[in-house]
Amino acid sequence: MTVQTSDERSSRLSWRERISYGLGDTGFNFYWTNLSAFLLFFYTEVFGITAAIAGSMMIIVKVINAFTDAGLGAIADRTQTRYGKYRPFLMWGALPLCVSGVLLYTTPDLGTQGKAVWAFGTYLLMMTCYTLVSIPYSALSGVITANPVERDIINSARFVGGYLGAALVTWGTQKLVKILGQGNDVLGWQLVMVFWGVAASIIFTITFLNTRERVAAVVSTQPRIMDDVKDLISNVPWIAVFTLNLMVMVLLTLRTSTTLYYFKYYVGKPDFSAQFLPIFMLSAVAGAFSAPFLLRFFEKKTLLVLLMLATGLFSLAFYFVPPDGIIYMVILQVLIGFALGVKPPLTFSMLADTADYNEWRRGRRATAMTFAAGVFSQKLGSVLATLFITAVFTALGYQANQTQTAESLTGIVFLMSVIPAALAFLSVAVLAFYKLDKKTMAQIQSDLAAKKAQV
Repeated sequence: MTVQTSDERSSRLSWRERISYGLGDTGFNFYWTNLSAFLLFFYTEVFGITAAIAGSMMIIVKVINAFTDAGLGAIADRTQTRYGKYRPFLMWGALPLCVSGVLLYTTPDLGTQGKAVWAFGTYLLMMTCYTLVSIPYSALSGVITANPVERDIINSARFVGGYLGAALVTWGTQKLVKILGQGNDVLGWQLVMVFWGVAASIIFTITFLNTRERVAAVVSTQPRIMDDVKDLISNVPWIAVFTLNLMVMVLLTLRTSTTLYYFKYYVGKPDFSAQFLPIFMLSAVAGAFSAPFLLRFFEKKTLLVLLMLATGLFSLAFYFVPPDGIIYMVILQVLIGFALGVKPPLTFSMLADTADYNEWRRGRRATAMTFAAGVFSQKLGSVLATLFITAVFTALGYQANQTQTAESLTGIVFLMSVIPAALAFLSVAVLAFYKLDKKTMAQIQSDLAAKKAQV
């Protein structure tokens, strides 16, 4: 057994490793952003199923994902290879994820019932393959280093890469559909996912080759899976981060998924959504990049409170922008993007802290399970938002490619403004339950390092 020193656990990382880890999330957003921004639109406008069917199918898959995420997290925690616990999954899952993404955006020549079955099967397959790679990738940030500053930096790098990937997807996907499909949207969407899938696979290989796992549990044997679950549900700081991620993902998905409808039906400029979505992503890049700098002046919890208050105010202001107020839409989009861009590096660093806290408190470490359940909150948030959108559309009489009623237009505006604002304000209350400040985490890391030295 190799003795792991405290210096090794907390060592500084090279920029090559920081950037390589951050680049991984660029690849994941080639999938995730496509699902968040375009999948519902693809299902209703190209694939040919109703919003109600799409929303119901998505919520069923997410319920199933609650078990697949936890199961794959438990498997990753119990994996032992010469390359570590989590890194190998980047290689093992890249090809299945690529294939499943292409199948998801493939439109078979089937009837309504057949298409619903196809959509369900391919969506479930794709989300399972996504979990197979994304959960170990997220857990990797908790074992690359125990140095809190380095954790903040790599998670900042991750979301800079992620938002750049999201910007590329929102800017380029619709253009690529037209170029590759040559007027055939069905073929165009399928070939676009071939393009993004191959690019993501190359990126995952780069991340695998240039990262290293340094943090191992004090106890090398793994407890029962139910012990991992019990540890999570009794870990109050983790519950706070889980709930915060859930609420912010609902907020973000509401705005992202509604954007295409907002500009098509309310503003009357459907093509502008191709510029509007990347504005958010590029602003979020600036926010993620700023996170380590802002943490010099604020505790993570304090900074998050300020960010969510700002997000709520800016989202609420969006309600008062008239259809011809494009410049005000852009300004508010930049401000919301920056505020929400700072948030993910903080919360993913906090998830790593909750894994350390659990090991310090219980003597057991389940890093992938901790991140799996945390990431599931984002998946659940995205589908709850989609389900909410479809319920609003159904209740207010939305009809695809038709002139919308006044009630339907009002619903679209609320989904872009008032409802996200309410979620942002509620999330501030959730943060009251997160108690792991700098002083507490310094003591935890010191105690864990002492235990490892004894072992």
